[in-house]
Amino acid sequence: MMKHVELEINDRKVKAREGATILEAAIDNDIHIPTLCYDSEVEPYGACRFCMVEISKGDRKRLVASCVYRVEPGLVVRTETAKVRKIRRMIVELLWPALSDERLLKKYGAEPFRFETGNKECSLCGLCVRYCTEAREMDAVYFKGRGIDREVAVLPGHENDCFYCEKCFGLCKGGWMMHRDFV
Repeated sequence: MMKHVELEINDRKVKAREGATILEAAIDNDIHIPTLCYDSEVEPYGACRFCMVEISKGDRKRLVASCVYRVEPGLVVRTETAKVRKIRRMIVELLWPALSDERLLKKYGAEPFRFETGNKECSLCGLCVRYCTEAREMDAVYFKGRGIDREVAVLPGHENDCFYCEKCFGLCKGGWMMHRDFV
């Protein structure tokens, strides 16, 4: 028999299966938490931090990535506090124009092009890399470089694998994979 945990999300008492993440508990209870690097077919990564929520237990409050933080009995979760909205605004600004979602600009009051970024097509969320490795078991897409030189690349000799697979194309928020020249 599956055990459940009771917690509160946005002033609503909810039940979640023991071991679930806050994001999974929210999804199971029809509560929206925005994400960029999450997909149910791959392991949670916590890279983008767009799913940040504010949690409290007792007198202690803190911000956590809801896609990787496990539910606990008595946990109180807030998905749209001022601190959370400020973080999401900054993330939208930092990822612009790779993210290029006008609705997010408007919702979080973000300023497009506030920061100059070198990568204008890819937000480096890693969904394509993780999907290719975990769900497709192809390992054709990988992260190349480090720091500001980091980019998503197709492993030499695997261009046709990507061209014919196309399974991760729909996951790409910036369209980098869809517009990739595989020739």
